[in-house]
Amino acid sequence: MNEKEKMLNEKLYSCGDKDLQARQNEAYYLCLEYNSLAKDNPRRNEIIKKLLPNAGKNNFFNGPIWFDYGENFYSGENCFYNYNFVVMDCAKVRVGNNVFFGPNVTIAPPFHPLLAKERNIFQNENGYTDLEYAKHVNIGSNCWIASNVVICGNVTIGEGSVVGAGSVVTKDIPPNSLAFGNPCAVKRKITAADSVYLKKDLF
Repeated sequence: MNEKEKMLNEKLYSCGDKDLQARQNEAYYLCLEYNSLAKDNPRRNEIIKKLLPNAGKNNFFNGPIWFDYGENFYSGENCFYNYNFVVMDCAKVRVGNNVFFGPNVTIAPPFHPLLAKERNIFQNENGYTDLEYAKHVNIGSNCWIASNVVICGNVTIGEGSVVGAGSVVTKDIPPNSLAFGNPCAVKRKITAADSVYLKKDLF
């Protein structure tokens, strides 16, 4: 396997690989340009198609956005991504349909070795590099990920769940759950009793 194949198969890989670095650089400059443009600039749509070839229709990225590669990010349709959305897509990140993300959400699949001598930067034929591995992230349809949430690798968030502000998600969350905290934990199920139309103070 080459380094990209190792990366996407959740194996230890060298992130200084020249092919990986080339795509990272391309993604960086696409993000940089996107973030410099007004929301109504049609060039933004062109950039998203190039940066995120696996994103579905009718998604809105408020910006700024940052992706390591972009091509490993899979989004469904009708999703809203608020300010400062960061995805380190060294592994596949899959998002369903109708998912809302608050400001300052980070999705972080990569892991580094715990032992310093295995984690530190070293030099090989590609120049300076280090070793890491990454685990996939899956977010089901109809979820709401609130502000300042960090989602770590090897996590699945079930359909219809809500993750409260400031949470750090390190374990799976079952469908239709309200979860929050650091570390994030399920507090209860979401039911019909949570309907906004039952909140009389809002009307």
